Amino acid sequence: MSVQKYFTTENKLQITNAIRVAETNTSGEIRVHIESHCKGDVLDQAAYVFEKLEIHKTELRNGVLFYLAIEDHQFAILGDAGINQKVPLDFWENIKEGVVAKFKEGLFSEGLAHGIVKAGEQLKEHFPYQVDDINELSDEISFGEK
Repeated sequence: MSVQKYFTTENKLQITNAIRVAETNTSGEIRVHIESHCKGDVLDQAAYVFEKLEIHKTELRNGVLFYLAIEDHQFAILGDAGINQKVPLDFWENIKEGVVAKFKEGLFSEGLAHGIVKAGEQLKEHFPYQVDDINELSDEISFGEK
């Protein structure tokens, strides 16, 4: 059965709206990928998806992936090299903690939206929105069926 069964139309809209709001403040690009199961290590799978979605191809290397394997309870946030050179070492872990707290309440879309907004707030310090900014990556959720 499809992983999309966990998300209503309203849930999906909440997540994509959070991406759009976050990206109005930063030139950073945020993607969300959700699948049922994670093959192997969560960071390895997230890195695979990161490359597959071509998040590493942003001009400033300032893409972010929120990866969730919902049935395996695996979650990771990966930032590209441009971001990771500028943010503190615990940057993604701090955001992840807030997201996971919502997940534990069964609030998946709320957790993702919360983390996305928090990431956007922080990214604007290092990658402020530019007048000529273009949306380099889709704001739509990527769903896998693994």
